[in-house]
Amino acid sequence: MTPTFPDISISTERLVLRPFEEADIPELADMMNDELTVAWTSVPHPYTTLEARDWIARQAPAERLEGRGIVLAVTEHLTHRLVGIVHLMHTNWRALTTEVGYVIAPWARGEGYAAESVLALAQWLFGDQKFERLELRTAAGNTASQQVAQKIGCISEGILRNAVIVRSRTEDGGWTDIRSDLIVWGLLPEDLEEPGHPMGNPAR
Repeated sequence: MTPTFPDISISTERLVLRPFEEADIPELADMMNDELTVAWTSVPHPYTTLEARDWIARQAPAERLEGRGIVLAVTEHLTHRLVGIVHLMHTNWRALTTEVGYVIAPWARGEGYAAESVLALAQWLFGDQKFERLELRTAAGNTASQQVAQKIGCISEGILRNAVIVRSRTEDGGWTDIRSDLIVWGLLPEDLEEPGHPMGNPAR
């Protein structure tokens, strides 16, 4: 039987990472229709409320129940507003490695929420789940995501050439697919314990 992550919520100083709920559907649909989200992810466009409902009701729970990873909504502690998603995927239970992806809503960017939520997930992954590696992959042109990787202490490990499709605006306002290199970042438990870790040492 394939192992699975527990059904959990994680709290930080400003955020709560929790399973998605039906009430998140409108904000999720708005977030996924944002231009930067469309450009750097493979989400359908336009992203409808039906797709948001299917993600919340079927696809996100299946990630955990089938052992592939876990999907968590990122919400503000005070307002309960949905500000993003963090998603562990491609989990290898024998090697105890997994990959993280994230999306931050346009109304919540610039607040450090991506780094805060991914770091909290990494601390839980390494501490509670005893994992040995967290991987993050960023498109070569996605400098904001690269800054998140650097902020949480990831090490840039190499480039996968022509490894991903991203989307770019066309002159008529549509979208076209273009190929991009991927930068691979790695984070190990000992990286978080470095005295100079940019986000401070986690509580163990």
